[in-house]
Amino acid sequence: MHSAPRTIYDHDVDFAALAIEDPDFKKQWVLYPKFGRLSPSSAIPFALASRLTIISFISLKSNAQLDFSNPQAVQFNYILWVEDLLDTTSDDYREAYDPEREVVGLDICIYPLLGYIDDKNISYARQNILRNNLQSRIRPLHTKPEDPLIPLDALGIESIDFTLTNPPFYSSPTDLLSSAAAKSRPPHSACTGAPIEMVTPGGEVAFASRIIAESAVLRERVQWYTTMLGKLSSVGAVVEELKNVGCGNWAVKEFVQGGKTRRWGVGWSWGGRRPGESVARGVSSSIPKHLLPFPSQFCFEIAGFSLDDGATRLKSVLQSLDLQWKYKPQVSTAVGFAKANVWSRAARRQQMREGEEGRDGAEEESGGDQEGQLALGFKVQLLLGKEAKGFKVVVRWLLGRDSVLFESFCGMLRRRMGG
Repeated sequence: MHSAPRTIYDHDVDFAALAIEDPDFKKQWVLYPKFGRLSPSSAIPFALASRLTIISFISLKSNAQLDFSNPQAVQFNYILWVEDLLDTTSDDYREAYDPEREVVGLDICIYPLLGYIDDKNISYARQNILRNNLQSRIRPLHTKPEDPLIPLDALGIESIDFTLTNPPFYSSPTDLLSSAAAKSRPPHSACTGAPIEMVTPGGEVAFASRIIAESAVLRERVQWYTTMLGKLSSVGAVVEELKNVGCGNWAVKEFVQGGKTRRWGVGWSWGGRRPGESVARGVSSSIPKHLLPFPSQFCFEIAGFSLDDGATRLKSVLQSLDLQWKYKPQVSTAVGFAKANVWSRAARRQQMREGEEGRDGAEEESGGDQEGQLALGFKVQLLLGKEAKGFKVVVRWLLGRDSVLFESFCGMLRRRMGG
């Protein structure tokens, strides 16, 4: 898996430079030279679909070194978010990009082929594969409407790392027209979607619900199922459907492109690895809190002690418990795992009766093959605090299905380290 830079669209877009690079864009640029260098939130006349298509095409060539026929606008932030989901839930718990990891994903919609499910666009998809020499990495499969949306068996694949989909927004052509008529202002850019790309029975919620139903059967054959949604109201419906089928590990993300267009991502996993806080709860206040997953990070500060004091206290607490753990002094971080709540009074009394002592699992900090037997995985990092003498404790939920257990562990750690 190749990690893409996160700053391609964070800075001003230099359209004058793009005009020098590409003659097709230059033909459009000569009509609007006054716009010069624009920030992502600036206005530019993209009301013509042909002009927006050329912009997308040149952006792909310039930023991603990809050459496409029938280009569409790439939802780059969505793909980066899926990468973050995978990186923060990897089996080595490093929470960082791993250049050696081989990742396999399924695109149910347009990424990375930029072609849809009719015969014409399947042809475009195959052309795009050949044009970019991706035959060894991308395999198209033309399915029928009644076929599974996640056809792992038809592909001859036992498991994959993720799915991508950008389902059609609308339930019917009438729904599409009604939505457009309800807007008080014309759209910022032209609509380049064909009806097959924008309409599906039941709309995007029904499409996502179908994926959820299939995921409830496939379960951990896919590490992360994801969907991008075009309506804020759809986020609540999809999350509630996940709750209804018993999935307790999900993530919600808001994508903002250029200050105008907003989309939302919902991802879910039937496994126990928990994504990072900003990855799982990366939204503004527009999303009600009850639709967000339980926080995977807890922070507190201890005043009056140095960072070395904090390390000594942390190791003392972990040593007293029946845990698998390891402390890494170079990064002031401990990673550990518990098979149950071993810090409760009842558990500690039982441990004392049996004459057991906590152990430093220096060679056992990874869940590995025992992951299914573990109730909690955690990472505790010590940082310099705001006070002249003090430190900050950041507790990260790495693994587990019981939020109450994680909350209990955080409370215990805060009491004992602060005491």
